[in-house]
Amino acid sequence: MIIQMENITKVYDTGKIQVKALNNIDLKVDKNEYVAIMGASGSGKSTLMNIIGCLDRITSGKYILDGEDVSKLNGQQLAEIRNKKIGFVFQSFNLLPRLTALKNVELPMIYAGVTGSKRTQMAKDALVRVGLGDRIGHKPNELSGGQNQRVAIARALVNSPAIILADEPTGNLDSKSSIEIMDIFGSLNKEGVTIVMVTHEKELAAYTKRNVVFKDGEIIEDCLI
Repeated sequence: MIIQMENITKVYDTGKIQVKALNNIDLKVDKNEYVAIMGASGSGKSTLMNIIGCLDRITSGKYILDGEDVSKLNGQQLAEIRNKKIGFVFQSFNLLPRLTALKNVELPMIYAGVTGSKRTQMAKDALVRVGLGDRIGHKPNELSGGQNQRVAIARALVNSPAIILADEPTGNLDSKSSIEIMDIFGSLNKEGVTIVMVTHEKELAAYTKRNVVFKDGEIIEDCLI
């Protein structure tokens, strides 16, 4: 079990009013699953993504990630969990513009304490894995949108995280590049990578193996496809 959530509630207190973004959510994700978290804007899927990614704290309930109860960890501990256990892929790539593809992929390993030639080789291997072995010296402005997202996927993979968390990963890409990125995710999942993808697009969700649909802070559908 990679993700185990029990009675997760998240309430945002704006001062004048309390907004319940998640209401007693139970969710389990096993190793090697490929799950789409779906729902309209305001449904709670983005809040769930932030909690899964240890970017936000729950108000109540229990969240166990890869065997570790992260519900009550402090900020520093959560940062360590994010670096070790979670590979993030964002819609906007979040690459550093002055760094090459290789150096961008090396970043998580710097924080993890991986040094020298080992770090460089691991970054090269990750880029080869996503089909960018011939682009390791290119900077983001020298790459297409699809290639930049491949760099971001390589960066997410490089520390061998328990889970890859993808937030609208094709939102800034054309149709051809979107298909290529989804094919990469499919290949990675076949290799044993656990992937949770947040999306509002049914076309993307169709690439996954399980769809979890949110509405008004609650799960209204959870089905294998």
